[in-house]
Amino acid sequence: MKVKSIYITLAAKDLNKTKDFWTRLGFLFNEENSSDKSLCLVLNEGAMYSMFIRQDYFNAFTNRMISDDSSGQMLIAIEVESKERLEEIVNLAILNGGTRYKESMHCDSLCYDSFADPDGHKWEIMYANGV
Repeated sequence: MKVKSIYITLAAKDLNKTKDFWTRLGFLFNEENSSDKSLCLVLNEGAMYSMFIRQDYFNAFTNRMISDDSSGQMLIAIEVESKERLEEIVNLAILNGGTRYKESMHCDSLCYDSFADPDGHKWEIMYANGV
């Protein structure tokens, strides 16, 4: 089976802060799929997106509690085209309000680093050289 696209939906405390954070990392938003209640972050145009839903509206999509910053329900890993881009994204994330939640790993064929965004969502950025 093949899916057309993937949307990762996450709760956001402040959409303006979320948009500013991801814009500073060099990402774009799909304005047609964004509103005053949500933002559509483009991870890979036509294939992968992250929807940031305002916290007070998020429960319209689920009957589960929003996890707080002390717990984690998932890690979101994205692969980038180079080690330099990996380092750029993570450094920009830290400079713009993200936090490091574990140390990076670099070896010959795989490099990854991580950060938590201002809402506490954990992102892993990876580069696989020849894998």
